[in-house]
Amino acid sequence: MGVDPGLGAGDVGGVGGFGDILKSAMTDAVKASKHAETQMAAQVAGRAELVDVVTAISAAEASLETVMAVRDQVISAYQEIMRMPI
Repeated sequence: MGVDPGLGAGDVGGVGGFGDILKSAMTDAVKASKHAETQMAAQVAGRAELVDVVTAISAAEASLETVMAVRDQVISAYQEIMRMPI
């Protein structure tokens, strides 16, 4: 009974593994950032409302903060594992 140590290991009931969830979060952060950039460009050209720009930037910021928080937790977990005696 072996366990696959890959990031996508542990797919259960249609729920992706940690790697899939992390990849999805990163993709969402990039999409939110690109949408915010598009909204800013549209505002400069006079084709978008300021409230739409602020909302898009807020969503991008929240998405990036989430990714950074996950990154910090992964680094912390890695450091804790490396401190464990063998």
